[in-house]
Amino acid sequence: MIVVVIACAVATAVMSFGVLRSLAETRAEYYERYHFADVFATLRRAPEPLTEAIERIPGVARVQTRVAADAALEIDGIDEPVVGRVLSLPDRGEPAVNAVALRQGRMIAPGNAHEIVVSENFARAHGLVPGARLGAILGGHKRELAVVGIALSPEYIYALGPGMIAPDDRRFGVLWIGRQALEAALDLKGEFNEVGIQLDGSKPEAEVIERLEAILKPYGGAGIYTRERQSSHAFISSMLDQLSGVGRVVPLIFLMVAAFLAHTVMGRLIDTQRQQIGLLKALGISDRAIGWHYLKLGLVLIVLGTGLGLAAGAGLGFGLTDIYTQFFHFPFLRYKQDPAISAAASLVAAAAVAVGTSGGVRRAVSLPAAVAMVPAVPSTYRTGSWEKLGILGRLNAPTRMILRHLARWPLRAALGVGGLSLAVALQISMLFSFDALDHMINGFYSRAQRQDLTVFFADSPSSAAVDEATSWPGVVKAEGYRTIPVRVSLGARARLVNLTGLQSTATLVRLLDAELAPVRLPSRGIALSSKLAALLHAKTGDVVTVEAIGSDTRIDVSVAQITEQYIGMDAYMDLDALNELVGGGSRISGVHLLIDKSRREALYRTLKNVPTIVGISERAIVLASFHDTMARTLTIIVSFFVAFAGLTAVSIVYSGARIILSEREREMATLMALGFTTREAGHVLVGEIAILVVLALPLGCVLGRALGWVIAERLDTDLYRVPLIISGGTSGVAMLVVLLAAVISTWIVGRHLRRLDVLATLNARQ
Repeated sequence: MIVVVIACAVATAVMSFGVLRSLAETRAEYYERYHFADVFATLRRAPEPLTEAIERIPGVARVQTRVAADAALEIDGIDEPVVGRVLSLPDRGEPAVNAVALRQGRMIAPGNAHEIVVSENFARAHGLVPGARLGAILGGHKRELAVVGIALSPEYIYALGPGMIAPDDRRFGVLWIGRQALEAALDLKGEFNEVGIQLDGSKPEAEVIERLEAILKPYGGAGIYTRERQSSHAFISSMLDQLSGVGRVVPLIFLMVAAFLAHTVMGRLIDTQRQQIGLLKALGISDRAIGWHYLKLGLVLIVLGTGLGLAAGAGLGFGLTDIYTQFFHFPFLRYKQDPAISAAASLVAAAAVAVGTSGGVRRAVSLPAAVAMVPAVPSTYRTGSWEKLGILGRLNAPTRMILRHLARWPLRAALGVGGLSLAVALQISMLFSFDALDHMINGFYSRAQRQDLTVFFADSPSSAAVDEATSWPGVVKAEGYRTIPVRVSLGARARLVNLTGLQSTATLVRLLDAELAPVRLPSRGIALSSKLAALLHAKTGDVVTVEAIGSDTRIDVSVAQITEQYIGMDAYMDLDALNELVGGGSRISGVHLLIDKSRREALYRTLKNVPTIVGISERAIVLASFHDTMARTLTIIVSFFVAFAGLTAVSIVYSGARIILSEREREMATLMALGFTTREAGHVLVGEIAILVVLALPLGCVLGRALGWVIAERLDTDLYRVPLIISGGTSGVAMLVVLLAAVISTWIVGRHLRRLDVLATLNARQ
């Protein structure tokens, strides 16, 4: 059983970091091969000759300008809204930055305005192949486009559309079209609205961005951001960080259990073989030779456990990496085991077992020959002061034996309880992630976002668009909002975030406090998400500086509210105050809608014909997609750890039961010789294990919460916060697993008791 626990520890480490290395190296190779940008910029429009000025910035290696737009797509058989991100490709040659990996078909023929290449995940979701056709509203006009190729892009390994918090390949896809065709559709001839830049490393990134801002500022640069803030890269990095965090914590728990088991088993082995040890010493065998003999047992456990763990970790890592291709879209994916991690896991496992066995080895070496050859003095059971209360007098003899034995060896009992409590804690610390996911969706988003649909506009229309939205069929209520990129700073600390302005009377999208209770949007001042406030070290009443990206607008504003937000880290203001900050009149980015669901299809037909709409997000679908994606990801990871934790629980209980049986085998044989039945004698065995399990369950729940907190802290990134939510059901399942492990292990050991040879046991030399 020690071998099993060691194998679990090594396998979890090898699996976690093997997957981590495979995904990270695959992503790095993908980025390098297809020239993924280091710096991105979006703007309203700029003339193409500006590219030369950007190329002359010191530190810039490659530059690729392009035209980009969101479009409403029409696909046969699909009534719900589908959004496409349309990107231009050079009419000749490959893009210098952010190239595409062609997977099927061909690239666009020069000068053909109706040919497109679509992203592979989107094509697979809709059964699109070269030769298929779809409709799109571009520049206010409906166009029919022909699919000629299927491709992947390093920009969209993790593809998120407008308003999405998890990929939804059915409702969002990426389309590539010729540069001249897209320029003509959007009336941007000879101009661009996006640029990607690769750096050569000769200049600091901040210096390059500063020069780029100065060049793009006259052209309405809406945002310049680095690779770390690019949505696909940021989400993948967040997931890899989470996998790394869990992989660093969980194997340590398994190794603690392995050390505990090694200590217990080695101690019992020395006790049972003390006479043989004394005889060997009397014959002149050195202490070093005897110590080495028992140390070799630990080495055998280490070799078997690490060997099994390395093999299992490699196999599971390969399978887990393959499963991740469902979420990350790479043109290639190679599993690579990390030799350094394998070596480190093996060494740490060896150290843990060595620590566990060292106590027993020292005892074997330190036993004098004369003392060792004499049987150990039997334990003396006297009536303790705690027994004088008269409680034990009401109990039967086997039960009194159980309690007295536990009292006689309190340290051993405490170690047994500790090991079992760790088994409970491991289960809870893994399973709580499902409670957290349920809390995020049903607890947070159901209260914060109560709209049915969110509509995104291509340009920021006037707030009169809200009144127009109320006239659409099926719309019960419409609320406008506006989102702009800003830099929020406090002292030397600053973050680029989205600042969202909501109507003062907004009820469809609400701000929540740490207790998830609704709070009023401040009419003056700014509301910061808790993560943003923590990064800025800001608290209510502090004054932060807000700078609108792409303009000279810069104001100091008081922090009026700290709000809770589990995904992203945004800031909020009153819509009128935001429009005053930005200037240009009362404008909005989109509207939140409450609709009559019986008229949903009629509303969709209307929205498809509104040329200014570039995207529609349905709240129920977004949350379902997020739940499905996160639940599948968690299930993949957590199921392995839960299975390992279950094996650990069985190992702990089984080892404990075997030790109790070996220690008390003669006592049980004596009871059976005196007329006790096997069931009555077994009561001593089962009862002791039962008491240890009962004591371990509540302690395990406490340790599980502590371990869950450690893991939740490891999962805390700029994009995701995982709340520590542990339901009664999760605690119940964890305790049930340990109880089942106890029942199974006790049954296995009980079979040995039923086959016990009473006469042979009583006649055996002590």
